[in-house]
Amino acid sequence: MTKTPASLLLAAVLAAFALSTSAQQSAAPAAAAAPAATPAAPGATGLTVPPPPPAAGTPGPAAATPSVTAPAAVAAPANFKADAGLGGTRYAAVCAACHGADGNSGTPANPKLAQQHPEYLVKQLQEFKDGTRASPIMKAFAAQLSDADMKNISYWLASQKAKPGFAKDKQLVSLGEKIYRGGIQERQLPACAGCHSPNGAGIPAQYPRLSGQHADYTASQLVAFRDGIRQNSPQMSQIAQKMNDREIRAVADYIAGLR
Repeated sequence: MTKTPASLLLAAVLAAFALSTSAQQSAAPAAAAAPAATPAAPGATGLTVPPPPPAAGTPGPAAATPSVTAPAAVAAPANFKADAGLGGTRYAAVCAACHGADGNSGTPANPKLAQQHPEYLVKQLQEFKDGTRASPIMKAFAAQLSDADMKNISYWLASQKAKPGFAKDKQLVSLGEKIYRGGIQERQLPACAGCHSPNGAGIPAQYPRLSGQHADYTASQLVAFRDGIRQNSPQMSQIAQKMNDREIRAVADYIAGLR
């Protein structure tokens, strides 16, 4: 076995080192010249692409925070004082198309609201909104109103003068008067006047004004009470269940002529 001189070994090591350094220097410019990676195109997969916004109707991260443009309705404070002026403006925007510009509806199916007791109106609007009084149409309108809106509108309506109505069916009006003023004792049907007063003015904060109301509307509500469709007054449900269709029409027609 022959021995390699030390000088030859040293030369070989130096040559190998020189070749390695040259390769690293030549690779560096090539890496610097390579173009930067282009961002992924929209819709391409990859972590660099932000997730798409949630589809319509799907709750997203912002769903837990109410929009600043649509704040949640805030209940009016207990000492809230109604502003009839604001109520008139809000009424014109939300209610007037169906109930008349001054609360005197010209459509027999839609009730007159002028001169109605404000406490009664507020109660009905609140019950339309929470579903206690079932009406898909009125629920949609009441949903647009805050507690303050309801009170403002109700006090504005109370300040409007109700236009008188009139009875149409002469054959039924006498029966209607009998039931309204005296009830039907043998069937334990109480007189309407006991709660709504002889002239239909009602009792503030307790029983609504009926005087001059459209007969069609009054009859429809009595039927709704009787048939369990309207359930926000157990007292009226019990009374209406004792009345037949003819008696309901008679009372409703008599009420229309009260003043």
